[in-house]
Amino acid sequence: MPPSPRIKGWCPGAWRPMATGDGLLVRVRPPLGQLTREQVEALCDAAETFGSGLIELTSRANLQLRGVSDESWPPLMTFLVEHQLVSGDPEAERQPQLMLAPAWQNGDDTPTIACLLQARGSELAAMPGKVGIAIDAGKAPVLGDSAADFRIERSTEGGLLVRADGHALGTAVSDVGAAVEQLIRLTHWFVATGGWASGRMRRHTAPLPDWAPADTAPAAPGEKLALGEHREGMVVGLPFGRVAAETLREAVSPTNGSQTSISAVQVTPWRRLLLKDCDTLPAADGLIRHNSDPRLAMDACPGAPSCEQASVATQPLAEKLSGWVKGTVHISGCAKGCARQRPAALCLTGRDGRFDVIINGRADSAPQATGLSESEVIRYLESLGAL
Repeated sequence: MPPSPRIKGWCPGAWRPMATGDGLLVRVRPPLGQLTREQVEALCDAAETFGSGLIELTSRANLQLRGVSDESWPPLMTFLVEHQLVSGDPEAERQPQLMLAPAWQNGDDTPTIACLLQARGSELAAMPGKVGIAIDAGKAPVLGDSAADFRIERSTEGGLLVRADGHALGTAVSDVGAAVEQLIRLTHWFVATGGWASGRMRRHTAPLPDWAPADTAPAAPGEKLALGEHREGMVVGLPFGRVAAETLREAVSPTNGSQTSISAVQVTPWRRLLLKDCDTLPAADGLIRHNSDPRLAMDACPGAPSCEQASVATQPLAEKLSGWVKGTVHISGCAKGCARQRPAALCLTGRDGRFDVIINGRADSAPQATGLSESEVIRYLESLGAL
């Protein structure tokens, strides 16, 4: 039986869950950003048996279960290990997270690099828990807006480069092996120059070493996966990154209306799932199927009571405002702004049970109006002509 859960720490995992307002939050990192259909079905079973039945897709392309109790956590971990959703070695979770560009195919550089890096994971420096690595080696980088501290990308000339977050340019490398070698070396430089104090690469002020010149530009960014038909299958969206286990199970089921059996599900950091080898959009309620859906431009954290740091419920207001506000919208239960780190055209931040209104800013930016109830928020936005 697994040991008692470790619920303290900066970054939650499966072996180190985080206590939240609705119980323990258990985070699963899909290997290579992909799960087989059978693994997805097992994850749905786990969510319903050991948690609240809710599954979330995070901005780092993780899947997480909510509502797990101290009593249900040990059998949950046994179940997850048995279905190869979590490594049986807790130390494996301490390695930096790898986020792969979605829609990779076997033989691409992206999964090849990821496998090489996983095999040499013990050679990476021990770094703060939030540090992550983006492997974005397709023709055009797509993870530039996603949080990562070190990136392997394609250059404007078609080769590979390794780039430290916070630097517009990276270092050209000759091949996938050299890319992995350079990245490992950079992690040790990061720690040796005060990385633990900085916490994240974007806050790290030490100049790059001579052997890592920032002189090569990444290729122009590519497009995020559009909903609907894709060369690998079908892409569906999750409202605010959440889905009921029953809905997800129905979506991947062989009886979902597709003429072919879904082979795997690739996760993305954009609240979208790529259902591989699927030829028909699932009809299950609770999914987003159209690129025009306004919820795709909205970010809302779980809010109260799910998160103990949130003082307001976020999801109901997000649904009310869906389709009424033009541009990006961020509704945050507190000033941490976990759901969106970038500025939004409209940001509503919870504080002491009410909302602050921020225009063109982040959850921690200076507000234009403070202490509003839900109805007052709507009236205020109407007065601005935002609704």
